[in-house]
Amino acid sequence: MGILVKLQVFEGPLDLLLHLIDKNKVNIYDIPIVEITAQYLEYVKSMDREDLNIVSEFLVMAATLIDIKSRMLLPKEVNENGEEEDPRDELVQKLLEYKMYKFMSLELKDRELDAGKAMYKIPTLPEEILQYEPPVDLDKLLSDVTLSKLNDIFQMVIKKQEDKVDPIRSHFGKIEKEEVSLPDKIEYIKDYAKMHKKFSFRKLLESQHTKMHIIVSFLAVLELMKTGTINIAQEKTFDDILITTV
Repeated sequence: MGILVKLQVFEGPLDLLLHLIDKNKVNIYDIPIVEITAQYLEYVKSMDREDLNIVSEFLVMAATLIDIKSRMLLPKEVNENGEEEDPRDELVQKLLEYKMYKFMSLELKDRELDAGKAMYKIPTLPEEILQYEPPVDLDKLLSDVTLSKLNDIFQMVIKKQEDKVDPIRSHFGKIEKEEVSLPDKIEYIKDYAKMHKKFSFRKLLESQHTKMHIIVSFLAVLELMKTGTINIAQEKTFDDILITTV
């Protein structure tokens, strides 16, 4: 049987074969090679012969189809496993591969078209909105840290400081009270946080020289937590409390 093939441009011989298979609504695994070859040759005869490179590709496929057609008239060959070989198998594999790549190219083309529809604009938000900082939720900030945990570390460090005091030398002379202001200690911890980014609450207190420095440092940490300047977290119970800058 024959069909009227409109003379249209195909990307290659495999593209033409797929068109003929779809047009005839045949199974690609069971190609009626006689009918498809006749229709293929009819198209090749109608091609423009000016571009020999393109025509030669179609002629090579025409020769392949004729070869398959002639081999199907002969007794079927048997492979090493004793199975009959179908002369169309190699052509079917090439068609399946080409069909897969063709669908992939169409999918990529659709994605390119969709990407071309994407629009964007340069940010034009007012300066007030850009500088806006959301309010600090202290409940969420301190959800995994309690004052009792901070107090336990505080008491532990205080005890270490007391153990360092020499019971004999501590009575020598008059020890003047050292003035330590909370604002100064807050600035000190801010600078300390900038340098260390993430540090231990216990080591921060242990680095203080006197009990007064420890107490004021403890109060400064609480104040910085309140203002949202630092975050405090403890991964597991009894683990060290870590401080990070916001």
